[in-house]
Amino acid sequence: MPYDPLHDLKAAGAVQEGHFLLSSGLHSNRYVQCALFLQYPEYAERAGRALAERLFAKLHHPAVQCVVSPAIGGLIIGHETARALDVRAVFAERREGRMALRRGFAIQPGERVVVVEDVVTTGKSSLEVVELLEGLGAEIVGLGCIVDRRETRGDDFGRPFVSLTRLDIENWRAEECPLCRAGDNPTSPGSRR
Repeated sequence: MPYDPLHDLKAAGAVQEGHFLLSSGLHSNRYVQCALFLQYPEYAERAGRALAERLFAKLHHPAVQCVVSPAIGGLIIGHETARALDVRAVFAERREGRMALRRGFAIQPGERVVVVEDVVTTGKSSLEVVELLEGLGAEIVGLGCIVDRRETRGDDFGRPFVSLTRLDIENWRAEECPLCRAGDNPTSPGSRR
């Protein structure tokens, strides 16, 4: 039976309804809280293995030497994907508003990496990690995530991109949010705020 990530996400209570202020600054009436999903090792392992398989198939060869994830949301899925690819996993975290490698992590010039995170809404965190890695001389061979909720379906990243599932969830700028206009205040479940 093929892997169905949406089944596991729903079983874990990760797909939520309400009024949310996303890490991107956008508002939405649905939120995917992957931390609820990734708290279960069996879900995390399945998702990491499936993401590694999709990355491997899209890249057409074992090009990956390291998986790099933005903290905090990408930590577990990045680790599980790296385990399935049999490579190391490191994470970038914010320092003075910018992504940085800390804790002794290093990337070598020419090292082939994939950027993996939990949910992509605008791609901002992934692109910040890509910028960091390019500045270190890494070769970014692809990107991946559990849930792709971008409004556009094009290849915004300029390199191979895979996701385990795609959810069409409406997003609004604060000034256009119908929930705000109705007098409802958003909650901020993301890691950036």
